[in-house]
Amino acid sequence: MTAPPPVGGRAGGGSNRGAARLVLSTVAHPHWRHALAGHIDPSLLRRNAHSPSFFALSRAGGTDQAELVDFCIPCNPYFPTPEMFGRLGGMLETILKYYPSDADTITAELCGTLGLNPQTVAMGNGSTELITWIDHLLVRESLAVPIPTFGRWTDQPLETGKRVDMYPLRESRDFALDVDDFAAFVRARGSRAAVICNPNNPDGGYVHRRDVLRLLDRLVDLDLVVVDESFIDFVDAEPAPSVADEAAIRPNVIVLKSLGKNFGLHGIRFGYLVANPALAGRVRSALPKWNLNSFAEVMVFLLKEYRAEYRTSLARLAADRRTMTDQLDSLLPGLRVFSSQGNFVLVKLPDGKDGVQLRDYLLSEHGVFVRECGNKLGADSSFLRLVVRPPQDVRRLLTGIGAFLYGTEKARPTVPLLSPSPRSDAPPLRPGADVPPLPRRADPHPSPSPRPEAPAHLYGAPEPIPSAPPAGPPVLRPSSLEDVYSTRSI
Repeated sequence: MTAPPPVGGRAGGGSNRGAARLVLSTVAHPHWRHALAGHIDPSLLRRNAHSPSFFALSRAGGTDQAELVDFCIPCNPYFPTPEMFGRLGGMLETILKYYPSDADTITAELCGTLGLNPQTVAMGNGSTELITWIDHLLVRESLAVPIPTFGRWTDQPLETGKRVDMYPLRESRDFALDVDDFAAFVRARGSRAAVICNPNNPDGGYVHRRDVLRLLDRLVDLDLVVVDESFIDFVDAEPAPSVADEAAIRPNVIVLKSLGKNFGLHGIRFGYLVANPALAGRVRSALPKWNLNSFAEVMVFLLKEYRAEYRTSLARLAADRRTMTDQLDSLLPGLRVFSSQGNFVLVKLPDGKDGVQLRDYLLSEHGVFVRECGNKLGADSSFLRLVVRPPQDVRRLLTGIGAFLYGTEKARPTVPLLSPSPRSDAPPLRPGADVPPLPRRADPHPSPSPRPEAPAHLYGAPEPIPSAPPAGPPVLRPSSLEDVYSTRSI
């Protein structure tokens, strides 16, 4: 097997870091701000069902320099670290010149880091590649999916002539998924496959592990049940939210993972699925032998060295989510803010306010790029999905939305923004002792009381990944990484 490209020593800095900031400047800035040229024609945002890429926005600019703050693309702003970007920059020539190892080599390294059995894993060139193969290989005549959700789960099967049974999530229930009602819907429609995204996109709604397992039990006779956990690493509602351990031993379950979102590297295009060896092997055998690129290989081999930094990035983002949700709710009266466990927050504008107009206004007047949800099935243009970002960027977002909603730049918040707290149980840190707490307003649409958390280990096992049955393949267990990956990444 081909050896992985060398990754060098742990110490970063120097010329390597400079190279990373020069070559990878669109992702390496610590505040994730991008330099764009000139005024961007908002019509670019209306040309297809998905938001334009950063590169498309860059090409659409003129000659004047302007900063864009990206609240559209859901990416971890705190990972990789500047040191990691420095190492990638130093290896850029090697990465671009040489073939990567085959997919089996890279998959084996990832599984060693995450404590997974390689026979239960298939890696893809982004989770959307895996969605395509799942549809072609494993979905027969019909598929049931709640909406609104990630568009490829409706678009892909429709493109291949399948019947898509769409289960509407109700705004009146904060888009929460009732697994028993969804199971009854699947039965009534006669769907042969079902998909849920957990947390869901665009609302960030989360279904606790015990409820997902109940759904899997009720749909055990279907051809296939997919749990898309692309954003599961951002969940802090319970310590072990993933059901990937169960997918490895169940007959008809696939769990899908996206590495680009949680590792902050959309451009690399890598993800993986976990399923029993037969299902995983069927997908793996259909994939090209070299479907993964050299950037993906280098990052997979770097992960075990930076597990602490990755854990820190998730904690910082969770604190930012609490702070940002609090500020949107308290400083912008009339805006409805939905509770989220993803790295984004769904909001609904007051009656009479249009999300397309707000999106275009924020882009042209404030240099803020947001996701308007009018082209998502089950939503409309009164909804915006806002990616969680550091407080200094949220200030610009609040100023722009306030000016749009209230008709004056004086609507900008006058109370200094809070810094995110380092711990979930600690009070937010304030810039000065004399700063009063942020005002709170009554929520006109209170969320239901949270359900009690599921136990971390449903089967009483000391590890978060139960063993496979004796007749099946052994499951590799995490050792030093179980505090990070076994509860959040697998």
